[in-house]
Amino acid sequence: MKRFLLLILIFSYFTSNAQTITVLDEESRFPISNVAIFNENKTKHVVSDKDGKADLSIFKFNDILSFTHFSYIEYEVLKRQITTDKIILKSTEHTLDEVFLSTSKSKESRNRIAEQIDVFSIKDIQKISPQTSADLLAEMPGIKVQKSQFGGGSPVLRGMESNRVLLVVDGVRMNNAIYRKGHLQNSITVSPTMLERTEVIFGPSSVIYGSDALGGVIHYYTRKPTLSNKPNVNGAGLMRYSTVNNEFTVQAGVELSLKKIASYTSISHSKFGDLMMGKSRNHGFDDWGKVTEFSNNSDNYYSETPIANSNPNLQKNTGFDQTDFLQKLLIPLTDKSSLSINLQYSTTSDIPRFDRLTERRDGELRYAEWYYGPQSRFMVSTQLELNPEKKWMNHGLITLAYQDIEESRIDRKFNSLDRSYKTENVDIFSLNADFSVPLTKTKDRILSYGGELTHNDVGSNPEGKTLAVSGNTITGYSGTFAVQSRYADGGSTYSTAATYVNYRQDISKTSTLNSGIRFTYTNLAATWIDDTFFTLPDNDITIDNSAVTATFGYIFKPVTNWQFNGVLSSGFRSPNLDDTGKVREKSGDVTVPNINLKPEYAYNAELGILKYFNKKKFYVSGTVYYTLLDNYITREGFMLNGNTTMIYEGEEANIVANVNKDQAYIYGGTFDVKGTISDHLSTRASVTYTKGKAYDTEEPLSSIPPLFGMVELSHEKGRFNSSIDFKFNGRKRPEDYNITEDIDRYDETPYLAETDSYYGTPAWTTLNINSKYKLSKNLDFMVAIDNIFDNHYKEFASGISAPGRNFSFTLLGNF
Repeated sequence: MKRFLLLILIFSYFTSNAQTITVLDEESRFPISNVAIFNENKTKHVVSDKDGKADLSIFKFNDILSFTHFSYIEYEVLKRQITTDKIILKSTEHTLDEVFLSTSKSKESRNRIAEQIDVFSIKDIQKISPQTSADLLAEMPGIKVQKSQFGGGSPVLRGMESNRVLLVVDGVRMNNAIYRKGHLQNSITVSPTMLERTEVIFGPSSVIYGSDALGGVIHYYTRKPTLSNKPNVNGAGLMRYSTVNNEFTVQAGVELSLKKIASYTSISHSKFGDLMMGKSRNHGFDDWGKVTEFSNNSDNYYSETPIANSNPNLQKNTGFDQTDFLQKLLIPLTDKSSLSINLQYSTTSDIPRFDRLTERRDGELRYAEWYYGPQSRFMVSTQLELNPEKKWMNHGLITLAYQDIEESRIDRKFNSLDRSYKTENVDIFSLNADFSVPLTKTKDRILSYGGELTHNDVGSNPEGKTLAVSGNTITGYSGTFAVQSRYADGGSTYSTAATYVNYRQDISKTSTLNSGIRFTYTNLAATWIDDTFFTLPDNDITIDNSAVTATFGYIFKPVTNWQFNGVLSSGFRSPNLDDTGKVREKSGDVTVPNINLKPEYAYNAELGILKYFNKKKFYVSGTVYYTLLDNYITREGFMLNGNTTMIYEGEEANIVANVNKDQAYIYGGTFDVKGTISDHLSTRASVTYTKGKAYDTEEPLSSIPPLFGMVELSHEKGRFNSSIDFKFNGRKRPEDYNITEDIDRYDETPYLAETDSYYGTPAWTTLNINSKYKLSKNLDFMVAIDNIFDNHYKEFASGISAPGRNFSFTLLGNF
């Protein structure tokens, strides 16, 4: 009998170690590929293949196995307890105790984070199937997105945008020396088809991220490959067509997983046609936004006059193309270290600047041509991940990156043959080192520390060419003329150096303390050579700034399902080259350099409440905040060499510049609901209110959106998923606009002839539905109808009308 029992034990041992299991989705029972399976100390791992199968024979009989996938709840089990050949994983949609990466640049549970945060997983991204990453951000609670043209999108967080909001991709700062004040269109240069998740931190986050993060941080995480003990190849693809602008997008990705190297390659291309606005004008302004005539001039076609638009609801000169490429490699160096190589490239066709092409002077269209040349972003980064488990460092990331940014602006006025070209090239070098170490075995006290170095080298090259024309054909150029450079024509640099320490401690079972401090130093140097158009007091400048910023957060959890958050934080933004040294003309105002500009500072206080229900499958949260801006930067009339006007490009223009003012404030809040109501029903909803005003001038601040929000109800059962959502946006009244700075397009809102005034931004609502059906384990088909009632509206401060009724069809495959 003893021998018989011994044989059974030996047989059980070897069969357990030769076990092949299939990982399945709890709801659909379809296989899940790319599930990483680790032992407790992560010295061994396998990855499920395209059929969800994984061989567990490399693990020992008593190993604790962790099954992890970015879209599913992590599952842990002893190998000896696996008695079937199936492992069932639950989607992360069924729990809201999420893990975030951005708040401390390492994994951290929501219940240890004091700041207001939000995340969209790959499932969320695929569900809404956004045309651009700007459209993705517009779906996230608390974010409003402005558009000057369709090829762009400027996210607004807590009444701040552009260079007051920090964009990050895979741990590398995207903000550079020429990120401008006002509205910024760079958020689209990361394709949503390549994203694994997007995280947003609201409020000043300067301790971890440094200058620019006054309104918050938007962190894009692109998809990454995984290693496997056995060769594994997975493919994925997407095709989408949208009716509102004849969009066609195609994307293909391939992942190769081996024991010693893993690779992920993705390429996507989108072609967008001219955008149709909504036809139903419930706001009562019958002609607002209509395009009655447009310029049909192009790079090689010449027309002296605009032509009539046969369909005024079709916004001519809004289409463009975009191509994105991503290549990632993961190479394990030792059991405790690995090297990642990340290569990204994004480029566009020419992007028409719709708001400038519809600008009028004396009742006539002003520009025959105004477009951005191909906007390109190239990035290569290497990231060394360390897990030495030493007393001074348990985990570390060292990221070395180079970015090459090129953007250009081309314009020509009607009744002129002079075309001006302004091209900017920015080379960006950065080095980030981020480390963390638990100070106790229970990991209830964690110390994080690190540093950052960046260097921006900016070239600004202007060129003027006079066209040679034969009939309607541009045959070449007949001459050249002087053009003022946008930035310093003698070259400029912008560099930063910083170091930080962050400390997180569970004071008790019910409370957690977050604290941190950062020192940042910045240096700007610029040289102007050409003084054809104006002369500065000093043509060769060097500006040094430094600041210490801090944060203090406290989390209190009196019972399991309640969480109270409090945050005190400070931030600062050192003026970059665009703030200090830009020259540009718009609507009769010429912005000139102000070499005496100083940093602006933010001091923030916020309170948050989070209540979980139904075993943390549902939550209700609310956050209120107050931010004091000190020495804040705004644009107003300026005197240069004793003059308030100048002749610029043959026309008299007012001189304006960025200047420092005393103090201003922004306050507001976001109410947020998310979770599952039952096994098959889930919901999310949010409403955001923002108010901002200057203490010294008593004027409203720019970039303050009106009340906005959304409500969504989703149903999921088996292979079918559907949702319906209602979006709403309040009116922005004339008294809420900053007329002096004139960033928010007050004079492009509906005109009231009877009072000779402007109405402000009208309120609007939309109703939208989308559905997904799983045709097979490898193929999903999605249909969406946006703006069902075809309402006409404009997003706050936007120069382009929002899309009308849109039918979108998406085919998503995994092979």
